[in-house]
Amino acid sequence: MFNEEFKEKAIHKIDHNGHRALSVVTWTIASILVGLSVGAFASAFGLSMKWVIKTREANPWLIFFLPVGAVLITYIYKTILKVKDSGTNTVIAAIQSDERLPFRLAPLIFIATLITHLVGGSAGREGAALQMGGAIGNGIGRALKLNSTDKKTMIMCGMSAAFSALFGTPMAAAIFSMEVISVGIMHYAALVPCVISSLVARSVATHMGLGTEMYVIGTIPKFGVVNGILISVFAVICGFVSILFCMSLHKYEEFLSSKLENPYIKAVVGGCSVLVLTLLVGSQTYNSTGSAIIESCFTGATIGLKYFLLKIIFTTLTLSCGYKGGEIVPTLFIGATLGAAMGPILGMPSPLLAAVGMGALFCGVTNCPISSLLICFELFGYEPMPYFLLAVAFSYWVSGYTGLYKSQKIVYSKYKSNFINKKVE
Repeated sequence: MFNEEFKEKAIHKIDHNGHRALSVVTWTIASILVGLSVGAFASAFGLSMKWVIKTREANPWLIFFLPVGAVLITYIYKTILKVKDSGTNTVIAAIQSDERLPFRLAPLIFIATLITHLVGGSAGREGAALQMGGAIGNGIGRALKLNSTDKKTMIMCGMSAAFSALFGTPMAAAIFSMEVISVGIMHYAALVPCVISSLVARSVATHMGLGTEMYVIGTIPKFGVVNGILISVFAVICGFVSILFCMSLHKYEEFLSSKLENPYIKAVVGGCSVLVLTLLVGSQTYNSTGSAIIESCFTGATIGLKYFLLKIIFTTLTLSCGYKGGEIVPTLFIGATLGAAMGPILGMPSPLLAAVGMGALFCGVTNCPISSLLICFELFGYEPMPYFLLAVAFSYWVSGYTGLYKSQKIVYSKYKSNFINKKVE
């Protein structure tokens, strides 16, 4: 009796270990496949983005095609996708439920985002990356005949791979896709696949010539009580600005949709709004990604408070009327310019506050504190760690239950260990 029971347990253990070993091999191969395919696709997108932005900067008259670009994007999505697209929310919803994520979303968002930046829409590129990565990951999952749960992991792998390839931050990219889905919990089952996909995709991007963005802060004052208080005050401001940005995007889109039911009319109105605002400002500083302005925040350029406010307005007008892109790069622009402008006011180095602002705003709008810390370490180094740590914590706390992605769930309260399971506001 004892021998039979021992033998049965031994066989069960062998079967269990054999299944686990097979699972590890399968997931490793699948993760590498996602990293290679998404890395190549995202790198091609990143290089195309650079060409498009240079083309627009060399031909400023392209800005007058803003309404045409919005109408063209609306037409492409209406005739080819034929289902409602909610940007990155579509990918998050596909992970949370069994909603279908069409593979054709990948080439569509690729083309639409390039059009947006060619005509001068104020948007980022990570929204396209997350959607492309998610769609490709899901497509590979379907090709491998994975079940519903495993396909969701493949979507997260694709998101990590695309984020890593474009931003050059593999640590943050690996964690972001697991952290952004549900605030308060982490999908650790996807950790190894996401890490592998992220690292492979970054290697592919490097091989294809897509570099990593790095910023030099320069002087970093010693962290102490006074500086800690100043950073906390600044982080609280960042938390409120993140609420302002998210609410502006959501409320204006709702307002525009309620007043203009025809998507083509909405596209024309939105495109003309961005064009008129650009002409009133008198420059194209706030169009497209604004990466040059972010870089200038670390080189001693004079940055006023109007920069972050105008970027919020430009991005709100752009993303509410049909243009495609993302909100993260505009978020980094807002954080960097807010920090650079607040530096002299608070008596702290502007480059340091620009870096802190980028991390704090990223956390405030995504509700992802761990990813925010990692992206700070990868972009700016580890030396300013206490500043990043304090700023991210306060921004996460102050930003409340607002966020960029309406499909994101707040599973556990930010203030108590309570299960609340609500959508972001």
